[in-house]
Amino acid sequence: MSRLRVTSVVPLTPRMTRLTFTGPGLGELGTWPDQQLKLLFPKPGRSAHVSNAPDVGTWYQAYMAMPEDERPWMRSFTVRSLTDGVLTIDFVLHGDNGPASQWASQAQIGDVIGRFGPSPDYARPLGEADLLVFAGDETALPAIASLLELLPDTRRRQVFVEVADPAEEQDVPGVRWIHRSAGEDLVSVVTAADVPADAWVWLGGEASAVRALRRHFVGLGVSKKDIEFAGYWRRTLTQDDAPTADDLAEAQERIAALSE
Repeated sequence: MSRLRVTSVVPLTPRMTRLTFTGPGLGELGTWPDQQLKLLFPKPGRSAHVSNAPDVGTWYQAYMAMPEDERPWMRSFTVRSLTDGVLTIDFVLHGDNGPASQWASQAQIGDVIGRFGPSPDYARPLGEADLLVFAGDETALPAIASLLELLPDTRRRQVFVEVADPAEEQDVPGVRWIHRSAGEDLVSVVTAADVPADAWVWLGGEASAVRALRRHFVGLGVSKKDIEFAGYWRRTLTQDDAPTADDLAEAQERIAALSE
């Protein structure tokens, strides 16, 4: 586990802000599509530091062994970019409902949090199908944007991103923006799209929406091995809550996909 220090805070939209970080080990990390990592946010009056143990098991055991009132909050994020030892992460701001959003809304240059990862063990290549489909909400936008930047202009793609309203749109070419303020939702718009069975699909965002879209594409005949999916958040639960049966089933399927 390493520490990250904030080097800049830049508002992107009313509900998203971009933070850059420096810290030990970032310069040695490579880059790959859809890099994911754990961020640790200190509780009031506490530190984000856990352990310098190098392996996952030892580090996580040390984390769980901490008294609950001292243990940092841990949340999963996707890297927006990692260049020359500078890590960029975009945070969705949704008030004080979660420790990550609350911290990011008040972050200042010099603030320190912890990180674990990203690990190349979880790297997955983009599909080789003629058509690539990307769909997610604002929590998936950093991942989608970074994936799109890897595609040559000649690669066919369909991109769907659900956000609160037009003010949340970003400069990401080719996106079909879906606005909740207009009564739209990701699942309805994506399931109405014309997608062939030989497409490659990437899905991210709220867990139940991701599951619904995955079922839709499997029903269209898209091979399960050609669907990358991740439920980033749960509508009524946080990452501190125990996993549901659906969460466990999703985790098993993702593990199975990584081993193929």
